[in-house]
Amino acid sequence: MPEPTGKSPEQLDRLRRRAAFLRELDEARALRARVAPRRTRVRQIRAAMRRATYHH
Repeated sequence: MPEPTGKSPEQLDRLRRRAAFLRELDEARALRARVAPRRTRVRQIRAAMRRATYHH
């Protein structure tokens, strides 16, 4: 029973696998943030500095 999105079963399977991967990645990031809060804070500060100093 294909969904009425016009996507092939291969595309739907790929989208499902991608969604699962992104969920797991988010969980891993949350776990890393709980386990190493200082490292996470440093990473966030550095990312903010990169954004603040980036020129188009």
